[in-house]
Formats: sequence, C-alpha cells, structure tokens
Amino acid sequence: MPNSASARKSLKQNQERRARNRAQRSALRTQIKKVRAAVGAGDIETSEKEFRLAAKRLDQAAAKNLIHANAAARTKSRLSKALKAAKAG
Repeated sequence: MPNSASARKSLKQNQERRARNRAQRSALRTQIKKVRAAVGAGDIETSEKEFRLAAKRLDQAAAKNLIHANAAARTKSRLSKALKAAKAG
C-alpha cells in the first residue's frame, strides 16, 4: 500500500485510468467482432455501417495511445479487405 499522500493519489489515478482504458478497449473489441459477425453472416449493409463505426473507434483509440497506430491501421485494413471480399462473393 502507498505510504505517502502523493503515492496514494498516484494509485487512485492509475486505477481510474486502468478502468477507463479497459472499458474503451473492450468496446473497441466488441465493435470489431460485430463487423466480423456481419461479414460472416453476409449482411453487407449492416457490416458497412458497423465498419464505419469500428474505423472511427480504431482511430480514436490510436489517437489516445490505447492501441498502437499501426495496429489500428492493420485492423482497419483487414476488416476492409474482408468487407470487400464479402461484397464480391
């Protein structure tokens, strides 16, 4: 346990940040799963709508350093590729 007042404050801030980051990361992963599920089901209209929201959330997460910028770009690219394949076939 923290001994000083500043250490107590630091611990509290870390716990708040951790909770916020976990919630945002969980929401991001859920959104990505929604896109993949819609693509898998062949529902093009829903998958396009979910993809736009997922791309936005990925960009926001990268801007907040929640995930690496290259990881966000890679994920968007793979989701886009899956969406295009579903449209074509």
